[in-house]
Amino acid sequence: MTHSAQVPGEMPKAYESANVEQKWYRFWLGKGYFTPTIDPKKKPFVIIMPPPNVTGELHIGHALTATLEDIMTRWHRMRGEPSLWLPGVDHAGIATQVVVEQMLAQEGLDRHKLGREETQKRIKQWADSRRHTITEQHQRLGASCDWNRECYTLDEGPSRAVRAAFVRLFNKGLVYRGERIINWCPRCATALSDLEVGHKEIAGNLYYVRYPMAEGGEGFITVATTRPETILGDTAVAVNPKDKRFKAMVGKKVILPAVKRVIPIIADEAVDPEFGTGAVKITPAHDPVDFDVAQRGGLALVNILNPDATMNENAGPYVGQDRFACRKAILADLEKEGQLEKIEPYVHSVGHCDRCQTVIEPIASQQWFIRMPPLAEPAIKAVTGGRIKIIPDRFTKTYLNWMEDIRDWCISRQLWWGHRIPVWYCRGCGELTAAVDEPKSCPKCSSADIEQDLDVLDTWFSSALWTHSTLGWPDDTEDLRYFYPTSVMETGYDILFFWVARMIMMGLEDTGDIPFDTIYLHGLIRDEKGEKMSKVRGNVLNPIDTLEQYGTDALRFSLSTGTSAGNDIKLTRSRLEAGRNFANKLWNATRFIVRNLPLPEQFELLAVPGGEHPREDRWILSRLNRTVTSVTTLMSDFQFGEALRQIYEFLWGEFCDWYIEFAKIRLHRAEEVSPLPVLVHVLETSLRLLHPYMPFVTEELWQNLKKRLPSSWQDSESIMISAYPVADETAVDPGAEEIMGGIVDIIHSIRNARAQYKIASNRWLEAEIYAGELTPAVAAYQETIQTLARVKPAAFLAKRLEGQPGEDALALILKQADVVIPMAGIVDLAAERKRLQKEIEQIQAEVTRLQALLGDKTFLAKAPAVVVAKERQKLDTLIDKLARLKQQRAK
Repeated sequence: MTHSAQVPGEMPKAYESANVEQKWYRFWLGKGYFTPTIDPKKKPFVIIMPPPNVTGELHIGHALTATLEDIMTRWHRMRGEPSLWLPGVDHAGIATQVVVEQMLAQEGLDRHKLGREETQKRIKQWADSRRHTITEQHQRLGASCDWNRECYTLDEGPSRAVRAAFVRLFNKGLVYRGERIINWCPRCATALSDLEVGHKEIAGNLYYVRYPMAEGGEGFITVATTRPETILGDTAVAVNPKDKRFKAMVGKKVILPAVKRVIPIIADEAVDPEFGTGAVKITPAHDPVDFDVAQRGGLALVNILNPDATMNENAGPYVGQDRFACRKAILADLEKEGQLEKIEPYVHSVGHCDRCQTVIEPIASQQWFIRMPPLAEPAIKAVTGGRIKIIPDRFTKTYLNWMEDIRDWCISRQLWWGHRIPVWYCRGCGELTAAVDEPKSCPKCSSADIEQDLDVLDTWFSSALWTHSTLGWPDDTEDLRYFYPTSVMETGYDILFFWVARMIMMGLEDTGDIPFDTIYLHGLIRDEKGEKMSKVRGNVLNPIDTLEQYGTDALRFSLSTGTSAGNDIKLTRSRLEAGRNFANKLWNATRFIVRNLPLPEQFELLAVPGGEHPREDRWILSRLNRTVTSVTTLMSDFQFGEALRQIYEFLWGEFCDWYIEFAKIRLHRAEEVSPLPVLVHVLETSLRLLHPYMPFVTEELWQNLKKRLPSSWQDSESIMISAYPVADETAVDPGAEEIMGGIVDIIHSIRNARAQYKIASNRWLEAEIYAGELTPAVAAYQETIQTLARVKPAAFLAKRLEGQPGEDALALILKQADVVIPMAGIVDLAAERKRLQKEIEQIQAEVTRLQALLGDKTFLAKAPAVVVAKERQKLDTLIDKLARLKQQRAK
């Protein structure tokens, strides 16, 4: 790419993000700005990064997380708080092992051929290479994390914390090993927690099967099932004790089809008399409800499946068949024997493995579990008592509903990658020992013949400890004492239960304190059509490709502008282009200001004589300070999208589009009072205001400004460690805002009229401006209005006479003034009357909408007071404008 020549020391004509981003990130890193200093006199701000899975590169959801967390961290750092953003990566047990096993399969290998040790070695090599990529990508996104404290869930510190937490729970009786129904994935060959199972509506069938009566009895009892292959594991038929249809059958026995085993008919209240025939088969080893029925009734458990979902030795003639092949075979046999009564279409919910989408099988299995109700109780109180706040608040109810109905958590996984369960079995006496450090012998019989449990812990177990294991727990470290509890947990609403709830429970259990006081839940990123991004749909945006095309700041802008907690985001090309355009707008504005600056020693001579600023200076300073006040309030309230929108509106819509244009006229006239000090002050303050959102372009512009100003002007080395703006309430000037707002409206309306009627920009128009009481103040800006609106002469009058304007004039009805433009020979006045009618209809529709909104009790109850007030003000303005438009139409 070629560039036109530029004056030495001058800013380039265009902003090239690629030349800026790496330079400033290396600078920040080298200066150690990301590492906070522990200061007992100050309360720190702390975010522990949700650790991305080591399974691959960052996706656009990670970019959203990184952007929001960096905004918070940079903001608090600029406010003088010791700010720690601790990064890390998750070993992602099942997900990582699945990926590496797929790679092994391409080599004609599997983990069983390689063995546990060699497989772990291969997984570790692959995972280590991915960790480096993830760190690099976070840095490309501008993440101001403390990389000195970066953690990995399999590091020695977090691993020791995992063992310590497990042993604590074990010793308190909250961890137990028992036979329960678990979700089994035949593809991943491991148990899954309920949260790792996704349910899909499947159009299947309901099969009605006859079970013949045994012991010389006549007839049969018909049961309905969606999984006929599980008939082989039945140990009873059950009916509801209140169901009179089957009262005489309870206690009798039937012959199980296919394998001819005799089983009893029992009564249990768990049976729904409305399902099927009212009689159901009981398969305790393959259904959670049936398992509970069997526990109450003392029934045996018959497991019919191998780990790969083929039929085992208990399946009789179907042994070795795949589960779905067995289903077909048994249905054929039942039909041949006359025992298949009928088949009905039936839509039901079927569990699938979240990782590989395989249909899961409920199987009774010996697994490790955590008793959750005792852990859930204090975690519920932490939220209901107000110690932890969830943003947005609507997720509080979702959290409480889940916690109040919580089930025990299956934490063992039949994998090789992860934290191995810290339990040892003695082959001599059968003693079971849980220990943080590996025991040399059995504590009961002293035998050295001990073996560690082969299973690993659910990945979410180590993740549940993340807020304290990363700070040194279980040791009493300086980091743990100062940085725990952390401040904010920012993550997606889709893992509220997987992770956030478990962190609260384990944080309280291990440390006696909450892990964070605020939970900020962001939404999902969707495409332009509102579709969820996925590789299957082909609508995925790679964050690194995107930032290389548009720039990192543009990507961060598009991910944060106009967004709000808990709501999904549509990421479109137009949003990305808007971010890039904004960076370019700021670049051009700064370049203009810098090119007009005198030598540093002369800049200080530009002070305002007598301290009285012109009205446009007072206006922009007033608007700046109002923006600082509003943005600070919004940031404190976690309304980051609205805060950025207001910064954007001020910088583009007021500073760049209007104040700089006013300043150009003054610079051209070489007035005694130069606008340069105000231009510099507003720009520099605004760059600091924007820095948390767009760190690279703001640093580059701030540094360009700094090196052209006196050394006394700013003593910080970098914008990221300079102070965040604080509003000066004395600078707020409602009078200046009213008058300059009127002048902006006048110029804007004339420009719009030119565009609407396609009047050439080089053609001068005449204009009469009626501003009532504001006329003297507005008339003072005659040259400004004439120059920027290209009207000459511009006549300023307080009031329109009756009958004006005539038929050949265009009247523009504004908030604080009316503008009349003689249009004879310029426009079609009949068309103008039609336009006036259309504008009246549009404003009437908006008035109706606002009246309905402000009459909506739900909106008034939920919307912030500032939003309600803004809508009321908008309605009042529109009603006033509508009245004047109707008056003009009548004339």
